[in-house]
Amino acid sequence: MKEIRIHGRGGQGSLVLAQFIAMAALEDGKFSQAFPFLGGGGERRGKPIQAFARIDDRFIRLRCRIHEPDYVIVQDATILDEVDVMEGIKTQGMIIINTEKPLSLPHKKISVRWVEVPGSKIAPEAIGKPLMNAAILGVFSGLTKELSFSSIEKAIRKRFPGKPGDQNVEIARSAFERYRDEQKRKEEV
Repeated sequence: MKEIRIHGRGGQGSLVLAQFIAMAALEDGKFSQAFPFLGGGGERRGKPIQAFARIDDRFIRLRCRIHEPDYVIVQDATILDEVDVMEGIKTQGMIIINTEKPLSLPHKKISVRWVEVPGSKIAPEAIGKPLMNAAILGVFSGLTKELSFSSIEKAIRKRFPGKPGDQNVEIARSAFERYRDEQKRKEEV
């Protein structure tokens, strides 16, 4: 089973991102689940929240928060000052951080791969609008290979038919191709 923990702020669409991951996994013929943890007071715009997703080839019976994720996605780098995103991450795990500038983090674990991606910048480059979730979804798929791009496209189009779906697919494709190709280059070296 692969477990993903998403850190974001209320209103950034962390749960929507988790739902996209779960929907795409279903399209790939896998079992999945997505759910939020709002910290007891409900989602408040701007406050740190968490969302979770699980993907497995077998039925998932577990129904609790994810304490030891394989992957961590950070939608807003300012959260790093408030939340320990490293907490519980598995050895050889991966953290994807949405940021446009390199971060110097003194607590980086050697066994955890940090990937800094300009998710908020990819969307405006692709369609002129800041739709970060589709970009992060494409990056996640391109780097991890946990989801096929065709499954991502189907999930997005189910959630957003018509022009909004087309725009989100374009953003996801741009991010997927950029980070899939980056991963290929690293594997060739």
